[in-house]
Amino acid sequence: MTHAIIALIAEYGLLLVFVNVLVEQAGVPVPAIPTLVVAGALASAGKLPLLAVIAVALIACLISDLAWYWAGRYFGAAVMRTLCRISLSPDSCVKQSELRFQRWRGQILLIAKFVPGLSTIAPPLVGAMKLSAPVFVLFDAIGSLIWIGVVVGLGYVFAKQIDDVLVLMANAGIAAVEVLGALLAAYMLVKWWQRRRLLLSLRLARITVDELHQMIEDGQTPVVVDVRSQASRVIDNRIIPGALMVDLRGIDRDLDDVPIDQDVIIYCSCPNEVSAATAAKGLMMRGYRRVRPLLGGLDAWADAGYDIERLIVSQDVVLIDAQAAPGHVH
Repeated sequence: MTHAIIALIAEYGLLLVFVNVLVEQAGVPVPAIPTLVVAGALASAGKLPLLAVIAVALIACLISDLAWYWAGRYFGAAVMRTLCRISLSPDSCVKQSELRFQRWRGQILLIAKFVPGLSTIAPPLVGAMKLSAPVFVLFDAIGSLIWIGVVVGLGYVFAKQIDDVLVLMANAGIAAVEVLGALLAAYMLVKWWQRRRLLLSLRLARITVDELHQMIEDGQTPVVVDVRSQASRVIDNRIIPGALMVDLRGIDRDLDDVPIDQDVIIYCSCPNEVSAATAAKGLMMRGYRRVRPLLGGLDAWADAGYDIERLIVSQDVVLIDAQAAPGHVH
């Protein structure tokens, strides 16, 4: 099986490199690193042109990344939510990328290819954050070129050792593929179980948007908390009226003045309210007795037609628009 792959790369090298990199950067779980490493080893043996390998891989990266960039630019939060739902780690993929963007801005593209999960998330994220197209192309091209150069270079420099590894894999045959498949399945199962255990622990404690709206109408004044990242609020500037905007990592400090017997409702915009559930669990451990995640999060509140406020946002600040009265969303 492995010998067949090597033969395919040797015969259809540049086309295979292009297609593999293109579909991987598009989000399909077909890793391109093995192909690039083998292509580098074949280039070392004179069976493939080194510069052409780098060029076609770079073109594939730019085509795929530009498609995601424009999708993020025009569809913003909807694209990010879709990527988060199909990710192996939907509870953290977008949030961690947003935190990195707040720290790195466009320069995040220089390292994106080296961080698992960030390669696909970064282009639509910076598009949604309105990074200019020329700056995106510049940073993405440099980052892609660095990644391709490192991976292909490893294959080129260690061609002899890689050939030995490939021979061992070929001799192992189907057993090697089965072991790799089992490891991937185990990883996915662990991620699913961790997320399911967290959600089950808080399922009975969640509150619906109708219940929250009724509490507010009845004058019960619950403390409503928005735990989205600042970058997420730039992408989607809606907010439940009166909500406190806090940092998920420092929520216990931000709510230090809130009595532990006060109703605290936490919302986010991630799948299954995972960030809100995580924050609620942390507050419960600190003694808060009446803290609950909002079922469906911000989207459910807006879809129900309840009042929202809009934020005046930029990449550096997030302020409530005091001049615009809350309106109904239909």
